[in-house]
Amino acid sequence: MALRRAYRPPPPISLLLAIATGAGLAGASGVRPFLPVLLAGALAAANVGIDFERGTFDFLEWPAFLFAVLVLAVGAYAAERGRVGRPLEIGLAVAGGVLGALLCGGAISAAQQQGWIGLLVGAACAALGFFAVARLLARARARATPSAAPLFAIYADVIALVVAAVAIFAPPLALVALVAFVVLVVRSRSERGRKYEGLRILR
Repeated sequence: MALRRAYRPPPPISLLLAIATGAGLAGASGVRPFLPVLLAGALAAANVGIDFERGTFDFLEWPAFLFAVLVLAVGAYAAERGRVGRPLEIGLAVAGGVLGALLCGGAISAAQQQGWIGLLVGAACAALGFFAVARLLARARARATPSAAPLFAIYADVIALVVAAVAIFAPPLALVALVAFVVLVVRSRSERGRKYEGLRILR
């Protein structure tokens, strides 16, 4: 009768890398919700760089789940062309928060840790990514011509894909991206504060 191996927790470095991967994927989903999920799910299904099957969030690489995300992505792009506006922006922010939380939970669960911790971290990182890039693009749109508006969605997709790829293949660098998001948010808030202060002085 074969002896069953006793469970050994992963070394701390594995957990730290899993947190970095999950946080980076969540931040990328906050920027744009769908492409990071599709990238991570496709790579996980091929066991390249990431593998959700080792945790309790294995559905993140199921073909049916990825197809549903693809349908949502196509619908979102169609809505953007129809210029739905504020409701679509809110919907994308909510989708980014949910999917980012799931990705972070999946990455941490794959390291044999409690996935619910990743859900909380992921939701926070997704919100950070959303506010950082949304405000950056809002300033750029204000200065651009109306014909250039569709390009900003492409820029956001590129940023999201790059951050997601970095989170999977070079997790420590994903933390650098999150720090950059923090800097963008802080800088945006300080600029808004100076703007309001200037308006008060003019009054």
